[in-house]
Amino acid sequence: MTTAQDPKISFWSNSRARWLTAISAVVVLGGIGYGVYWFTYARYVQYTDDAYVSGNVVEITPRTSGTVIAITANNTQFVKAGDVLVRLDRANAQVSLQKAEANLASTVRRVRNLFATTDELRADVRVQQTALRQAQADYARRARLARTGAVSGEDVQHALDAVRAAQAALAASEQRMAANRAWVDHTTIATNPAVQAAAAAVHAAYLTYARTVVPAPVAGFVAKRDVQLGEHVNPGMPLMSVVPLNQVWVDANFKESQLADMRIGQSVRLISDLYGGNVVFHGHVVGFGAGTGSAFSLLPPQNATGNWIKIVQRVPVRVALDPRELAKHPLQIGLSMSAYVDVRHDRSPRMPEVVSTAPDASTDVFASVDAQADRTIARIIAANDPGAVPGHAPVHAPVHAADARLLRTPGADARARLRRVAVDRVAGRPIRADHWMY
Repeated sequence: MTTAQDPKISFWSNSRARWLTAISAVVVLGGIGYGVYWFTYARYVQYTDDAYVSGNVVEITPRTSGTVIAITANNTQFVKAGDVLVRLDRANAQVSLQKAEANLASTVRRVRNLFATTDELRADVRVQQTALRQAQADYARRARLARTGAVSGEDVQHALDAVRAAQAALAASEQRMAANRAWVDHTTIATNPAVQAAAAAVHAAYLTYARTVVPAPVAGFVAKRDVQLGEHVNPGMPLMSVVPLNQVWVDANFKESQLADMRIGQSVRLISDLYGGNVVFHGHVVGFGAGTGSAFSLLPPQNATGNWIKIVQRVPVRVALDPRELAKHPLQIGLSMSAYVDVRHDRSPRMPEVVSTAPDASTDVFASVDAQADRTIARIIAANDPGAVPGHAPVHAPVHAADARLLRTPGADARARLRRVAVDRVAGRPIRADHWMY
């Protein structure tokens, strides 16, 4: 007699059934796990593998023309800011600088002569003023005596002619002094326009001379070296490039459908093809492109001109990298990256209008050239102006201060002052032929 087999026992005794059950359980658990992962994390992450390392490629160009006589850096070499990359022949620039320096020295001496001439002309004006006062006093005395008949009319006429001659001499002297003052008034030797023009010429010649040495504006690796020894180069001609690899970033090109929740400041995980998944870079979003890549291409599409096919567009998103991670694992421009942007918990404006208050990049390797040119100019002026050297009397005091003394009555004795009062009536009105008759 046979007994019926227990169905429960027979199901689990079948190995195939056990495997199917196990596989189904794993699939269900995996689906539940992925659902939890997607609901809590994956739906907030935007991913793209269309991302590449970008950076500044600093083009090295000369600022003056010349023949290349030395090249001190080559491709793949690292250079520091200020290191000499290329030297040009400076013979012509040196000659021009020497001519400009000689012209400045000569101009300083000519301006010194103008200041000295002003003092001489000022003294001549005083002499002519004294001569005019004497002539006016003689004329006034003869005019009084003529009314008593003690002096003839001819003597009075001669005295009047002497006054006119003295007036003309004084006017000529004052005009000469005014013409000379036009060149030096309210200036010193250093601030005189002629000296400043000559100094500017020295500055320009010094810059041309200094620019025969082409320095590296930033620290980085040399690339794209095209210059050759003996080549004649002109301003703006590309010689080589310097790439600062410590200042690279990532341009991640996301589809337009991925940008709705993406904001500046969101964290980004990046994996490079160079190091693989074992090295994870961390960064953050710093900006979005103002348009799609196709809109700024060399030949942008014209969708309204004919057949049109919709293509999903991509927008470049700039991602800044952690400098410490970048120093530990250097990246080169153009390397491929995979980017994961965490877009949750941020509802700030998508395209904020943030104005930069600091320069994005700067260099001070060229600042010393201007300072050296200024020192050269000061040295030349001091060497040709004794007034600028301690122990010498200054010859470049402002002229207007000295000219103010001409407004005072020359002479300190009371007799001269009384004589001036006596002839004020004559000196204060035009002299006519019959003036002696008053």
